[in-house]
Amino acid sequence: MLTGPIFRREALTAPRSFRHFAIRSGSVLALFVLMYTADKAVLGFGAAGSLGASARFGALLFQIFSLVELTLSIFFGLLFAAGTVSQEKDRGTLILLLMTDLKNTELVVGKLASGLLAVAVVLVTSIPAFFLLPLLGGVTAGQIGQALAICAAAAVAAGSWGTLVAYWREKTFQTLAIGVIGIVAFLAIVEAIVALLGGGNAGQAVGLLNPYRAIVPVLNPFSEVGGWIAAGAVPALLGLAVVINAVTLWRLRIWNPPRHVHEIAKAIERETTVERTASKSRDVWDAPILWREIRTRAYGRKTAVIKAAYIALAAAAVWFLMRGDAGDTILGSMTPGGMAFVGLAFVSLMLVNAQSVTSLTGERDARTLELLLVTDIDAKEFVTGKLAGALYNAKELILVPLSLAAYLAFRGEITAENAFYTGVGFLVLVAFAAMLGLHSAVTFHVSRTAIANSLGTLFFLFVGIALFLLLLVEAQSSFSLQLQSFLVFIVAGSIVLGASLTQKNPAPALWLSAALLPFLTFFAIASFLLGDPLAVTLAIVAAYGFTTVAMLVPAVSDFDVALGRSRGEKG
Repeated sequence: MLTGPIFRREALTAPRSFRHFAIRSGSVLALFVLMYTADKAVLGFGAAGSLGASARFGALLFQIFSLVELTLSIFFGLLFAAGTVSQEKDRGTLILLLMTDLKNTELVVGKLASGLLAVAVVLVTSIPAFFLLPLLGGVTAGQIGQALAICAAAAVAAGSWGTLVAYWREKTFQTLAIGVIGIVAFLAIVEAIVALLGGGNAGQAVGLLNPYRAIVPVLNPFSEVGGWIAAGAVPALLGLAVVINAVTLWRLRIWNPPRHVHEIAKAIERETTVERTASKSRDVWDAPILWREIRTRAYGRKTAVIKAAYIALAAAAVWFLMRGDAGDTILGSMTPGGMAFVGLAFVSLMLVNAQSVTSLTGERDARTLELLLVTDIDAKEFVTGKLAGALYNAKELILVPLSLAAYLAFRGEITAENAFYTGVGFLVLVAFAAMLGLHSAVTFHVSRTAIANSLGTLFFLFVGIALFLLLLVEAQSSFSLQLQSFLVFIVAGSIVLGASLTQKNPAPALWLSAALLPFLTFFAIASFLLGDPLAVTLAIVAAYGFTTVAMLVPAVSDFDVALGRSRGEKG
């Protein structure tokens, strides 16, 4: 087999963990909760509608299910595939694998298959839920098969990209940042090429590489080309994955072991052969944690390139805005400028979160955290140093969305007051993303689990917000009826969020924040649709600001116990 013993080990050990069964059952339960919420939001609590209404609802539900599955497949395919390799690198065990008789194909394809195992489980377990939709009408079994095939092919392509970046880069943050920005940039480049080529055969062929563009005709029950598009998109995405994996196989033993391993060996050789010369020591600040985060290359040498790529994406978004019409709206409520801001803000928050969580997981995997714990650095200094360092290192990622909001105000798309509210809300979300990353790193001692929990929680919050917005626009009913429709969705989200935040520390404040955050998020979205920006900002500050403080306090007070410096009081 191409996967070799690496995948066989993952396939044998994964079913032994509770996480595997939680993913299997939780994914199906989430689809049924979404089905119930959409039913009550669109059809209401009255009697069943006509056959036509049922068919329209079935088509809508199929569209929601497919887009959610596609988004989750791409994101978690990238995250899990990259995480399996990055964890080996951070622990220093990848070099041991390279010293064995494992073939390059077993190292690359085996790690890729191991990372995609959880994604495959989610896709397979969702098949029964998908095939309930033809009972409502408006969707066929062929459409379902085509949509799931596109999701699977997109997951393989995203996972292949994550594996390549993980073998290429040395630091986990660089892997996550380049992985996320790379996918966003790739989709943007594909759309730009399609726009330049037009609607001819060449443009349609390039468009097959964008899974979102490819899945749209499949979701349309009246489309006559959906099957042909799917038949072209799946081989195109799989072919892209083959090319990416071929590059990874070619460069695997050139990139690995990393350069610093050879530099250390040469330094040791020099020290044993020649007399050491005195060199000037570096001045360390009174806050050594903050000094390390800011003044050293703790996250590798290529962070400036990552920021430059992000700024290039922002420049492309501004160029797109200047070409478009400011009066156009998306979903009847958001301008193209607003969508550009949301996209850049989402990428910024994900990267800030990745910066924060890897700042601690990297210390743990490199076995330097134990050295810090035996010093006189207290919990407050450690936590604030890590948070301030993460925010400083991501300052460009924070300033770019704020600058875009100011540009939109200057262009006249939003008022100066709304731009101020947008900036305040975004800064609160930045603080929440940074604190969530550190909270997950302290809570989970396995780096792969901590990163997946941190980025996954933030990602699911954004997916939930998008679903809220989509269904609220579709429902077009009063706030009281909307709240009744989304009550199950909100309660389920509160339970899952609370379980994630209180994994190792069941603090009452964390449970309270988990209970309030989904409800206040729903209130913020409803206020946005009603055109009340002040209410939106107040809801965001209350929900995410309180949750940030609720995570910060135990991170400082229970820091020694959580990281093993002390065992706490017995009683």
